[in-house]
Amino acid sequence: MIVELTSGPDIAAAKNLIKRNGLSFEEGFDELFGIHESDELVAVGARAGNILKMLIVEPSHQGGPLLGEMATALVSRGLDAGFESLFIYTKPEYVRTFEALNFTLLANQGRAALLEYGNGLRNWLAAKRSLVRTGMNGAVVMNCNPFTKGHLYLAESAARQVDNLYLFVVREDRSLFPFDVRFRLVQEGVRNISNVILLDTSRYIVSGATFPTYFLKQDDPVARIQMELDITLFSSRIAPFFGITRRFVGTEPNCKLTNSYNDTMKRLLPDYAIELVEIERKEALSGVISASRVRELMARNELAQLDDYVPASTLAFLASEAAEPIRRQLQFDMRR
Repeated sequence: MIVELTSGPDIAAAKNLIKRNGLSFEEGFDELFGIHESDELVAVGARAGNILKMLIVEPSHQGGPLLGEMATALVSRGLDAGFESLFIYTKPEYVRTFEALNFTLLANQGRAALLEYGNGLRNWLAAKRSLVRTGMNGAVVMNCNPFTKGHLYLAESAARQVDNLYLFVVREDRSLFPFDVRFRLVQEGVRNISNVILLDTSRYIVSGATFPTYFLKQDDPVARIQMELDITLFSSRIAPFFGITRRFVGTEPNCKLTNSYNDTMKRLLPDYAIELVEIERKEALSGVISASRVRELMARNELAQLDDYVPASTLAFLASEAAEPIRRQLQFDMRR
């Protein structure tokens, strides 16, 4: 019988089972479940939002129905919570096990694999079929926290080099500016670029907030694994659907993580016949334009300087009453 583990002793037993089998117990879950046999905890599994993780069965009980029962229970709870699809990251050697439980492989990086329960990716792509265009197609993926003249310059430069430019805005709300605001500012900012097709990334971009590490070794390069999964998913599933053969990025002089991501794309994209095109970052009189610089100026309430960094449509929002909560949050963060 599957039961939720909430007491201190039950959670301690789950930690022991997980660690005893070479995995790490990872905090940050909505629900933790277990299966007992003869009062012994023999299987556990957890759900964090739409991510299933820490599914483990005691070796003496493997090969039976316990893993399937646990996965089915977690999927059911996730669907009841309102998620259309559920995801699990696991070691590549377990891909077939989860495929037998009706999960679909989305990407395999070599050390980690991402699978989905449900038809989320298929449905998302089907809903975008009307946006498919023939010709030389390119892509830009942007977070835009917020949309700047640097983002606009990248979009304009990329659009001149292709017939159609797919501009993906990261949907996940890990940013100070909410997705609906970021998407609207991008939409307003690129409205005069006739060959830009604007859409969001849905859930199909690897998230630093949700990517679990419980099954990785302590010395595994987590950031690189995450980047490679993201790029593999984009290149193998999303790019072919839209006929994308070029991906555009801005050069990155400041952020080591973004620069590493660009280097990883240089290494992997040619395997999928996708060319990476780097475009030199646009600079203002005072230096490189970046969203972080815009947020800094907002925090200092130096709104008059923003004209050098953001398009008129973004500036209008940043100076509006609607942006007041964001300005207050930035000022609060700066004082801490």
